[in-house]
Amino acid sequence: MNLGTRKLLDRSFTALGIGSIVIMGLALLVVLFPIVTKGVGAVVFKGTIEHRKLLFTEFHHGAARELEKEVALSSNYRQKAFDMLASFDKELEQMPPERQDQYRDSYEQVKAALRALLGPLPGEEQPELARFRFGQTRWDKAEEKLHNLLYEQKWDYSNPDVIAKPYDVSRAASFAGTSLVRLFPYVEENIDKMMLPEWTFYWGFITDNSLDAHFFGGIWPEIQGTIFLAIGAMVFAFPLGVIAAVYFTEYARDGFLTSMLRSANSTLAGVPSIVFGLFGLAFFINTLHVSESKSVLAGSLTLAIMILPTIIRASEEAILSVPKTYKEASLGLGSTKWNTIVTVILPAAMPGILTGGVISLGRAAGETAPIIFTAAVSVGAAIGLGDVLSSPTPALSWNIYNLASEHEAAAEIRHVQYGMVLALVTVVLLLNLSAIILRARISKKLKG
Repeated sequence: MNLGTRKLLDRSFTALGIGSIVIMGLALLVVLFPIVTKGVGAVVFKGTIEHRKLLFTEFHHGAARELEKEVALSSNYRQKAFDMLASFDKELEQMPPERQDQYRDSYEQVKAALRALLGPLPGEEQPELARFRFGQTRWDKAEEKLHNLLYEQKWDYSNPDVIAKPYDVSRAASFAGTSLVRLFPYVEENIDKMMLPEWTFYWGFITDNSLDAHFFGGIWPEIQGTIFLAIGAMVFAFPLGVIAAVYFTEYARDGFLTSMLRSANSTLAGVPSIVFGLFGLAFFINTLHVSESKSVLAGSLTLAIMILPTIIRASEEAILSVPKTYKEASLGLGSTKWNTIVTVILPAAMPGILTGGVISLGRAAGETAPIIFTAAVSVGAAIGLGDVLSSPTPALSWNIYNLASEHEAAAEIRHVQYGMVLALVTVVLLLNLSAIILRARISKKLKG
């Protein structure tokens, strides 16, 4: 191969590599951009007076005096709307039965829409669930509920060749000639004064417990549970993985048993994660009884088994990359084999070993299937260190799936789902960053 051809190939491969990096970066940006923008919306948004009432009542956040003033101001405008309902109630009672039947269903829909917007109507009992005790806490949702109050959705089936199309019909037209017709323009014109929206930085989304199945509150239990599970998995897997790698590289002789162990390790690395979850349930919980049911301990052990092959393989490669002269020099000076491994080989291989640990830590924090059967619950409070041996925990990965696919009001809490995804990405990045910093410091110390 002549020099010109070699230069052309070098430049081609360089351009291909740079292009691949750019494409991966753009793909990552496409994925992360909606996660970041919509995830931030869980913390920074326009909150209504209902949100401030909720925070003060349920989480004791906010100033009582300022809240009282806002509630009084909002109540003045709301009362006029409630008076219109009371006036129509009296008017409805005086109507003939056939006219009452004409308005009854539509009137119940109006009250339901107003109840969803402002909370329970005067004279109604306070519901048990927080989602029904308060009106809309976010301004964007309040605007949606206002639209539902002003308009009724109907479907056009006139064209049999086209799928039915939805269209809106003004609710005010249904009450033409009655006193209730004044309600709709009044609410539309004064909705700002009824809800008092203002920009809010809700730091409690990170530090508060969830309320009413994540309709309100924060995700602290999920963040804490994810950290407990990831670190717990590393506590079990990292030392076992390094010890196994030392055995394979320094003590094991080539033979049938060693070959079988290496094959088993490689096979485990490709086993689907759901299988590890079922194994953890069957072995750690039902056989060893490390806990009576789901627990952080059982989940950590299951994750440890899952990431163990990666740590073993990465540690092997790191140990094998240490120059043989290091070992020969140590043994030549009279050091024992074990002392050489501990004081010479492992410190020199530690940056590579920690690299495998970083990769495994990120995988442990983001896995869902292994903890479904062993550790995760959909809703729960934050647990302490003393409870990790016996108590289950919420976790970000499982709760993201649960809220997005199984929650009864998944469309209503999209901001929580994106907020959890952003929190999970952040937790994984912070855990990895901590491990990378530790690796860098160890490398710097070894280089003197």
